[in-house]
Amino acid sequence: MVRHATPEQLERVHERSYLDLLQRIDRPVLLDADTLASETSWEAATLAAGVALEAVDRGGFALVRPPGHHALADRAMGFCLLNSVAIGARYAQTELGHERVAIIDYDVHHGNGTQAIFQDNPSVLFVSLHRWPFYPGTGGPGTSDATSLNIALPAGSGDDAYTEAFTDSVEPAVRSFQPDLLLVSAGFDAHERDPLGGMKLTEAGFRVLSARCAGLAPRVAAVLEGGYNLETLPHLVTAARSGFAGPA
Repeated sequence: MVRHATPEQLERVHERSYLDLLQRIDRPVLLDADTLASETSWEAATLAAGVALEAVDRGGFALVRPPGHHALADRAMGFCLLNSVAIGARYAQTELGHERVAIIDYDVHHGNGTQAIFQDNPSVLFVSLHRWPFYPGTGGPGTSDATSLNIALPAGSGDDAYTEAFTDSVEPAVRSFQPDLLLVSAGFDAHERDPLGGMKLTEAGFRVLSARCAGLAPRVAAVLEGGYNLETLPHLVTAARSGFAGPA
C-alpha cells in the first residue's frame, strides 16, 4: 500500500515553515553538515512517515529510509528529514486513541529529535540506549527526566551491556509507565560490523532486544533508523522481526 503522511499528520510534529521548505527543494542541497536533500526527498520522507503510520496500524515494522530520530520540529539533522516515529506516536494518540505511548530507541546514536519533540509530554515516555560520548552529543549521563530515560553506553558495548541495561533500567521504566503502545526506533548501527557505530551488538543480541521490547506493551510497532553495513542489515532486520514476533 502506497501511503503518504498527510499535512495534518506531519504538522502534529513539525513546524509548517519547515515542511514548506522541504517541499520547495528542487535541486540537491545540504540541510546540515550531514543531510543532503534533493527534489525527490519530500516524496521519500512523506512516504517513510506514511509507512510508519501503516506499521502503527498493523503492529508491523516500517522498513524505510530516510531515518528520522534526529529530525527536530523545525529542521533536519543527521540524515533525518521527518521524525517518522514521532509522527507515528502522535497519530496513534490522536487518531487511534492510544493515550500512553512509549518509544524505545536502540540506534547507536541518541534520538535527540524524538526526545526534544516529546520533552515534558507526560503521555509519551522516551527511552534511548546509545553510545556516549558520540554524535549528536546529547543524551549523556544525568540528562534523564520524568519523560525521558537516557542510557549512555561506552564504545565497544555488546550484548551483555545492552541486556543488563534492559533488565536494570528499560523494563522497569516502561512497565511502570504502562503504555498502550510501544514504538521502537530500530537502528542497527550498534552491530559489531557496522562501519560507523563502534559497538559490539550481535545478530542474536538484536533478536533478544526486540523480543524483550515485544513483552512490554499490548501493541508494538517498529521503524527502521540507522544501520550502514548493507551486507548485514537484512539479516539484522530479520533477527529483529523474529524477536518482535514474541517475547524472549
